[in-house]
Amino acid sequence: MAAITIFGKGNMGSAIGDVFKQGGNQVAFIDSKDPVENLGDIVVLAVPYNAALSIAKANKDALAGKVVVDISNPLNFETWDSLEVPADSSAAAQVAALLPDSKVIKAFNTTFAGTLMSRKVSDKEQTTVMAAGDDDAAKQQLADALTDSGVAFINAGSLKRARELESFGFLQMTLAASEQIGWTGGFAVLK
Repeated sequence: MAAITIFGKGNMGSAIGDVFKQGGNQVAFIDSKDPVENLGDIVVLAVPYNAALSIAKANKDALAGKVVVDISNPLNFETWDSLEVPADSSAAAQVAALLPDSKVIKAFNTTFAGTLMSRKVSDKEQTTVMAAGDDDAAKQQLADALTDSGVAFINAGSLKRARELESFGFLQMTLAASEQIGWTGGFAVLK
């Protein structure tokens, strides 16, 4: 059992919390305005990109030594036509630069809240959480916390792969926003 702290209790934060609870973990939610103390071993930033950056800047010391999961897709919400990070970077890399003493992982950004809650994509295929990060032990800690949660886990490689995961999440969001797929749909990873 892992102790999980989730910043944000919106659709994604609640769905991620539900997944972790089903996996037998202890889950606590925190608001960015709450005192940051007694954080779990895994801290999930279930907030938009700019909020994730603000939380990282304000809580560098409290997050030191923690596994920090960035779920954001740094989409330009004014145009819905581009990502807000440089082409050779990612939101997760930006968060990691602010948290050099944390183990930053990109995960949950290629799933919708509905697919996390149902554990299925289009009510057919198991929801898969892909994770990218440079610390293999931290990714294994996340994978272990997802055991028995109803979702599958894939190690997507180093933190450099976060850029591709964010592009994948961006594509999925724009397809759903243009009603080409539903918000309970998306991409499934089949083995």
